Amino acid sequence: MTDKINVDEITEKIDIDLGLAVERVDSWIDGAIKLLPNIISALIIFIIFIFIAKLINFLVRKYFSRKDKSNLGEVLGGFVKWAIFVLGFLLSATIVTPSLKPGDLIAGLGVSSVAIGFAFKDILQNWLAGLLILFRQPFQVNDQVEVSGYEGTVKKIETRATLIKTFDGDRVVIPNSQIYTNAIKVKTAYRFRRSEYDIGIGYGDDLQKASKIISSILDKVVDIVKEPVPEVLVWDLAASWVTIRARWWTNSKKTNLAKVRSEVITKIKLAFDDAKIDMPYDTKVHLFHDQTEDLDGDRSAQREGWPALDKGSTKPRWQAEKDLDK
Repeated sequence: MTDKINVDEITEKIDIDLGLAVERVDSWIDGAIKLLPNIISALIIFIIFIFIAKLINFLVRKYFSRKDKSNLGEVLGGFVKWAIFVLGFLLSATIVTPSLKPGDLIAGLGVSSVAIGFAFKDILQNWLAGLLILFRQPFQVNDQVEVSGYEGTVKKIETRATLIKTFDGDRVVIPNSQIYTNAIKVKTAYRFRRSEYDIGIGYGDDLQKASKIISSILDKVVDIVKEPVPEVLVWDLAASWVTIRARWWTNSKKTNLAKVRSEVITKIKLAFDDAKIDMPYDTKVHLFHDQTEDLDGDRSAQREGWPALDKGSTKPRWQAEKDLDK
C-alpha cells in the first residue's frame, strides 16, 4: 500500500510570507537612509580624529627626538595616537546610534577587561616597565650594559623588550620587566672606568725597580688618563712571586679598555725582559722523606719537614735489622 503525498496539505503547512520579508528589508533600507546623515557625519568626525591622532603622534616624536629621547617619543606618541583613535570611535558610534552611551560601553568592557588583563599580564607588565625605563632613563641607547649574564651595547628600547648587541655580534632581546626588576650594570654611565692587572715578579728581584718600570709605562700610554693618577701597588706575597697590581683609568668604552690593556701588558713584558726581571711560573717544591733511614746524620740539623730529636741520632733500618741478626 502506497501513501499518496498531498501537495496542497504541505503547502498549507509551510507558510511562506514573502510580503513580510520584503517589508522587513524595506524597513532596514528606510532606517539606513534615515541614518545616512549620521553615518556620514560619524565617518567625517572619525577621519578628523585619525588626522589629529597622526599629527599629535608626529609632534610628540619630533619633540622627544630633539631631546635625544626618540624611543620615549615613539612609545608616548603611539599611546596618544591609539587613545585618540578610541575616543574618535566612541564619539562616532554615539552619533550613529544616539541611544549608545560611551559610559555604558566602558562599563560593559569593565568585566571583560579583567580577563584581558590576566591574559596579557606579561605584555602589559613589559610595556609599563619599558615606559618607566624610558622616563627614568637608567641607561640610554648606545650605552654598554651587563644584565642577566649578557654584556653588550643597547641598540633599541621597545615597548616590550630592550635589544642588546653583544660584543660577539649577537642580538639579545631582554624583556623590559626583567631589566626593571633585576640589577643592571651600566658600564658607560660615567666617562672613565678603572682597569687593573696583577704582575708577579721573583722574590729575588728589585721590587722598587719593577714598580718604577710599571709606573713609567702607565705614564707613557696615550689613552690612559692622567687624572685620576695611575697607581702601582705591592699587593701580595704569593707562593712563588711578589704580586704588583697596576691600576689605571681609560675611556669607559669596551674597545678602549681592551686596547689599553693589551698595550700595557705588552710593554711591561718587554720592559721586564730588558731589565732582567723575572716573572716566575707557579713553582712548587716536593720533599720526599724516607724516615726509615738516617741519611743526613744528626736529626737536629735535618732540613725542614723532619722531626728534630732531643739528642743523638737514629739508625737506618738496615743497620737496625743487621744488629738484630747478630
